[in-house]
Amino acid sequence: MTLTLKLAAEALAAGGTSATMLTEQALEAAQNPEGEGARAFLRLWPEQARRDASAADERRQQGQVRGPLDGLPISVKALFDVAGESTSGGSLRLAQAAPAQQDAAVVMRLRQAGAVLTGSTTMTEFAYSGLGINPHYGTPANCWQRQRRLIPGGSSSGAAVAVSDGMCLGAVGSDTGGSVRIPAAFCGLTGFKPTAHRIDSHGMQPLSPSLDSVGVIAHDVASCVLLDSVLADNPFTLTMPDLRQLRFAIPQTTVLAGLSAEVEQAFFAAIEHLKQLGAQIDTLPLAPFAELAQINAAGGLTAFEAWQWHQALIAEDADSYDPRVLSRIRRGSLITAEDAERLHQQRADWQRRVSAEMASYDALLMPTVPIVAPAIDELEQDEAHYFAFNAAVLRNPSIINFLDGCAVSLPCHAAGTAPVGLMLAALPDQDAVLMCAALAVELALRPLTQSTGV
Repeated sequence: MTLTLKLAAEALAAGGTSATMLTEQALEAAQNPEGEGARAFLRLWPEQARRDASAADERRQQGQVRGPLDGLPISVKALFDVAGESTSGGSLRLAQAAPAQQDAAVVMRLRQAGAVLTGSTTMTEFAYSGLGINPHYGTPANCWQRQRRLIPGGSSSGAAVAVSDGMCLGAVGSDTGGSVRIPAAFCGLTGFKPTAHRIDSHGMQPLSPSLDSVGVIAHDVASCVLLDSVLADNPFTLTMPDLRQLRFAIPQTTVLAGLSAEVEQAFFAAIEHLKQLGAQIDTLPLAPFAELAQINAAGGLTAFEAWQWHQALIAEDADSYDPRVLSRIRRGSLITAEDAERLHQQRADWQRRVSAEMASYDALLMPTVPIVAPAIDELEQDEAHYFAFNAAVLRNPSIINFLDGCAVSLPCHAAGTAPVGLMLAALPDQDAVLMCAALAVELALRPLTQSTGV
C-alpha cells in the first residue's frame, strides 16, 4: 500500500512511525544517485530537515503536537520565497538574485504547522509551460515507464516526481493554467487547484496574478485536503457524500476534442463506472468554452502580465532565458493596457455566462489533459511538437483558471496503463463541495485504479 500523507499523519499520531524515520526515507529517495532527485529538486535541505524532524518528534513526545502535518516531509516549488535563499523560479537569470528576506506565506504556514521542508522542487522556467521541461537544470522523468523518459508535466514538474518517488509525502506548487493538475495527471497523482483567493500568494513569484493560484499535489484527495487545510484561510472538513446524490455534467464543447486513444478509453470507462454506481451525469453544451481560443489568441492575460513583470529582466539579459519561455513572454509586449482591460471585461462576461450554465451541478467532469505523456527528447528536439503539445495539455485545465474556479485531477486509468487524469471542476468558492464530491468519485473509481503501480 502506498504511504500517503494522510496515512503517514495517522501513523505518526498512533506511534507507528516517527518524523525522523519518514524524513530519512524521503531524503534517501531524493539523494539516490540512480533516482530523479537531482532533477526533481533545485535545492535539497537535508540537515535542516533532519533537525526539524527531530524537533517534531520531541514535541510529540511532550504532547505538544502542532497539528496533523507536524513532522511530515513536504516540498515547495522553487517560486516560493524561502528566507535566506534566492527565488529562482527555475531560471538562471535569478539563480543568484538577492536572497529572500522572509518566507512566502505558505512556507511560513508550513513551518508553523511543524512540516519538515525537504527542498525546493524544479519547475518549468518561470512557470510558463505545461510540459515541465527545463533546459537549465534538467527535466525529471515521469514515474510511468521511466526508461522511456516521459515528460512529468508542468510547470510543477519536480513537485509531482518528488511525490511519486517518495521524496516527500506532499508538495506545494502553483497553478496558472493547470500547473498542479497536469503533472498530477501525467504522474498518476492527485492535484488540487483551489479558488485562488483561499490561499495567500504573498511571496510567490508571479506568472499572471489574475490567474495564479497556490495548489497541492499528493497521492489522494484526503491528503490534498490535509495539506490545503494548513495553507488555506478557510479550511474545510472533508465528508463522504452519497455518490447517487451528486450531479455532474460533461462539457460538450472543446474539452473532448482530440483525445488520444488511451485518454478516451480511460475517461469514458470511468464515466460509465460512475453511472453504474448511480451518479447523475448529464451532458452540457457550455458553448462559451469555444470562445477562449479567440479571447486569448494574442497571449491573453498571462502574456500581458508576464511581460509587465519580466520586461526589465529581459532587457538586461534575454540570453539567460529558455528561448521557448522567452518567446511566450514577449508576446505580451504587443498587448496594450487597453487590450488588457478589454480582456478583463471579456473574462467577466464569460464567467457570468459559464457560471449560469454550471450553477445546478456539483462539478464538471472532463479529461484533465487530452493526451498521455510524450517523451522528453521528442519535445526538446522539435519546437513545433513542443508548442503543439503545450497548447494541448493546457487547454482543459486553463479553462478553470479563466473561470477563477476550483478543480482537482484524480487518476482514472486502469491498472498497467499510462496515467490519465479525470478532472472535477466547480465554481469559485465551491472548494468544499468539489473535494467532498472528489472523495466519493475517488472511492468509486478505486477498483479501476488501485493497482496502477504509479
